[in-house]
Amino acid sequence: MDVVSLDPVFSRWQAKHSSLWANQPLCLDHRLADSALFSRAALAELIESYPSEQYTLVQMGAQGERKLWRQGIIGDATGAQVIDAIATGRLWINLLHVNEVDNRYGNLLDQIFAEVEERVPGYETFSRINGILISSPGAQVYYHFDPSGQSLWQIEGTKRIYLYPPVPPFLTPEALEHVALYRDEVGIKYQPWFDEHATVYELQPGQMMHWPLNSPHRVENMDCLNISMTTEYFTHDIRRKQMLNTANGILRNKFRINPNRVISGAGFWSKAVLQAAARRTGLLDRERSKRREVTFKLDPARPGQIIGLPT
Repeated sequence: MDVVSLDPVFSRWQAKHSSLWANQPLCLDHRLADSALFSRAALAELIESYPSEQYTLVQMGAQGERKLWRQGIIGDATGAQVIDAIATGRLWINLLHVNEVDNRYGNLLDQIFAEVEERVPGYETFSRINGILISSPGAQVYYHFDPSGQSLWQIEGTKRIYLYPPVPPFLTPEALEHVALYRDEVGIKYQPWFDEHATVYELQPGQMMHWPLNSPHRVENMDCLNISMTTEYFTHDIRRKQMLNTANGILRNKFRINPNRVISGAGFWSKAVLQAAARRTGLLDRERSKRREVTFKLDPARPGQIIGLPT
C-alpha cells in the first residue's frame, strides 16, 4: 500500500482533539502501519542506502546504565541484518531527517501536518522533520524533554511512556536554558519520586502520542522489537521560546545574570539579537561540538554482536 493512499493518516480524530492539541497529552490512532513504507523489507532497503552522517547507531549498556553507551556504524551488514541485530542485542538505530533522505517520507510528513493544520485552525508549523527509530526489546530512553514540538508514532512493538508535567520541579528554567545551549536533552535532573506524578501510557502499534511543549518524558520498550517514527516541528511561538531560552542561557552561564522569561517587548527583542549574534559568531557551535566517538561496527555473522574499531 503506497503512502499516498493513507487518507487520512489520523483515523479517529474527534472534535475535542482540536481543542486539546498542544495543550494536553493526546493519544491518537493512525494508519501508518498500513503503509508499505514501514514494512521490514522497506526499512531494510532504506537502512542500506542511508547516508552514514544521517544515522545514529548505539549499543546500550546494562539496564539503567547510560555511561557505557557506545556509538557505532553499520559496516558491511545488510539492512535486514541490522534489524536482526537490533532485535537480538541491546541496540538502537535512529534514521535522522528521513524526510530529507527519501521524499516519500517527506511527503508523508507534509500530509500529517496538513491534516493537523486543517483540524487545528491557526496552528501553523515549519522546520518540520521526521525520523525512524528501531530499537531493541527492553530499550529505554532516559528522562528528557524536547525543545521543539514533538510526536511519537508507534509502528511495531509496544512502548511504555512516562509523561511528566512541564513545570518545576520536573522542568526548570535552568534545564530549558541548558538544553538550548548544549543540546543535552538527557542531562536534566531526574528523581525516582518524579514517577509518582507521571501519567503512564502503553503505546500500541497504530497509536501516536503528542504532548505539550517541553513536557519531560522517558520511554521503556516492552519485550519486543520496536519500530517508531518521530516528528518534530516549530511554530512561531515555539521558536520565540527557544530564542528566549538560548539568550537566557547565555546571560545566566556567561554573565551570571538571573534573567526573566518575558517573551514580548524591548527586553525580549534585545535577547533575540543576543542569541542571533551567538549563532552568527559560532559560539553555539562551539558549545555543541562534542560528539560521541565511533567505536564499533556490527558483526554480520553474529546478530546482535559487534566488532570493536581502533580509537
